[in-house]
Amino acid sequence: MKKSILLSCVLAVALVGTLFSLPKVVVNNKGKEVDKEKGQSAATTTAPAAAADAAESSSKSHDGAALTPDQQKVVDQLRSGFNQAGDKDKVAAGIKLSDEFAKLQKFDSAAFYAEKVALLSPAVENLMRAGDRYYEAYGFAVDEQKAKNLGIKTREYYQKAIDQNPGLLTAKANMAMTYVNTENPMQGILMLREVIDADPTNELALFNLGILSMRSNQYSKAADRFRQILTNNPKNTKAKFYLGLSLVELGDKEQASKVLSEVKKEEKDPVIQQAIGELEGRLSN
Repeated sequence: MKKSILLSCVLAVALVGTLFSLPKVVVNNKGKEVDKEKGQSAATTTAPAAAADAAESSSKSHDGAALTPDQQKVVDQLRSGFNQAGDKDKVAAGIKLSDEFAKLQKFDSAAFYAEKVALLSPAVENLMRAGDRYYEAYGFAVDEQKAKNLGIKTREYYQKAIDQNPGLLTAKANMAMTYVNTENPMQGILMLREVIDADPTNELALFNLGILSMRSNQYSKAADRFRQILTNNPKNTKAKFYLGLSLVELGDKEQASKVLSEVKKEEKDPVIQQAIGELEGRLSN
């Protein structure tokens, strides 16, 4: 398995939904299945709701596999509840709908309704939710322009949250990764360093810096970042896996084999297990 495919595979599948999930655009992955969710029928949708559905549909070009009939029923009920809710109840209804889409891994739709909630009630937690959901959608963007647009949205809502609370280091660390494929990637690196300056043990920032070092073939620097994480959190198997991968690239077969053997015993994710098998094959050559 080629290195780029290995990285894409693990980043796209093994890390999704974890603290250290990363945008696939970071490793130029273009393999996500494209699909569109079915909307409500025109016969049962009011004009304002129809406009909202149209906007939601236009915001999507990827959202994974189609919903089952039961899942679609739940979504339709929650969307109807949101559309019909009065001002007092609309925020709560929007959060429920966004959370349901997130649970179903419909990241674009989850972001769409999280943004509606943030616009209705721009409290820090709602702004963070919108930023998080757009970041998740950004991570699955296949189209380059779409990824760019989602990155802009991610930064918009994280920045609004940071304006209210400058100490939101997770927002800064995530936002930094959306700069990687822009015309100003160093801005992302500088943001991550700001996070490290504020919190030298911040796992998310260290992890992201490690991944970016790998992306630029600086495997020694990457290994140092992952070791820093493991010094404070030896149970972080994702960091340990990437340490092992970095050591493979550095040609340190003995240490790489030792680290990957530990990950193999500790990590249950089948994708990482498969990746370890590929790396072990390289080590034996």
